[in-house]
Amino acid sequence: MFDLLGLSAQHEMVYRAMLDRPDLNVAGLAAHLAVSPDQVREALDILADLALIRLDPAGGDARVVRPQAGLMALLAKVEADVAVRQRQVEATRAAIAAIATAHDQHNQVREGRVLDGIDAVRERLAELAHSARAECLSFTTGRGQSADTLEAEGPLNQFALQRDVRIRNVYQDSFRNDPTTLAHARRMASLGAESRTAPTLPMRLVVVDRETAFVPIDPDDARRGALELRSPGVVAGLVALFEQIWRTATPFAEQTAPDDQGLTPHERELIRLLAAGHTDESAARKLAMSVRSVQRTMTSLTERLKAASRFQAGVHASQRGWV
Repeated sequence: MFDLLGLSAQHEMVYRAMLDRPDLNVAGLAAHLAVSPDQVREALDILADLALIRLDPAGGDARVVRPQAGLMALLAKVEADVAVRQRQVEATRAAIAAIATAHDQHNQVREGRVLDGIDAVRERLAELAHSARAECLSFTTGRGQSADTLEAEGPLNQFALQRDVRIRNVYQDSFRNDPTTLAHARRMASLGAESRTAPTLPMRLVVVDRETAFVPIDPDDARRGALELRSPGVVAGLVALFEQIWRTATPFAEQTAPDDQGLTPHERELIRLLAAGHTDESAARKLAMSVRSVQRTMTSLTERLKAASRFQAGVHASQRGWV
């Protein structure tokens, strides 16, 4: 019962016998318990060490300390030891948590992190503009870039180009109608940047040195910030996506020419979107153009197909291989 206090079963048996029969000496205890005198003496040494008995310095018999004092003192010591141990356990738990947190943070920084807000994104891109070694790829969506975006982007691109970093950017076709963006693209082209346009783009994207990629937290609101990604597999997939769109995009300096069906890339993409079930509104968002422009384009296509309705236009478009 008292193992926790440091007493074995035999020590406890001797202790209880001494409490019950304080008149017995070593020989009497040995006879009473049916053990050898040496076993009793060994138990008495342990009980003395635990302050449960007091040995007579003159060599006389031992005296038992009252249980309320002796045993409770031992229990208090054990409780104190347990408290110390518990604090050690909690300190160890905190150390493990700190190590785990540091490990997670290291992995997050290594694999990617969240850049909260457009200012954090611009600051990070400014850092990379100074450390980029070879290449920067990007998708730019929307109808036109804001003045503050161009103001922030221009010097960074110029600095990177001066260090022989290749810059390739794909805009949406809608940017061709924005004079400010057009002027910016022409200026960057004069410095060595390459720009193309495509009817639609999946999202905003920046990839630096094929090692670090940035995608928006919210594709509908780039000002909320971006995810900085460094996982090699993810970055490689985004680079492959960029290259696929780059190959079919039209150089900014060229006009978007009709294909062998007489359709511009913008018109063919609109037909594809509507055939996929998009409404005029959602197609307009995808193409970064107004709903009225979508409707005007569809009216023109319907007339070219000699159709009386959109349904008939869809049938004729399918027959001509437009869809």
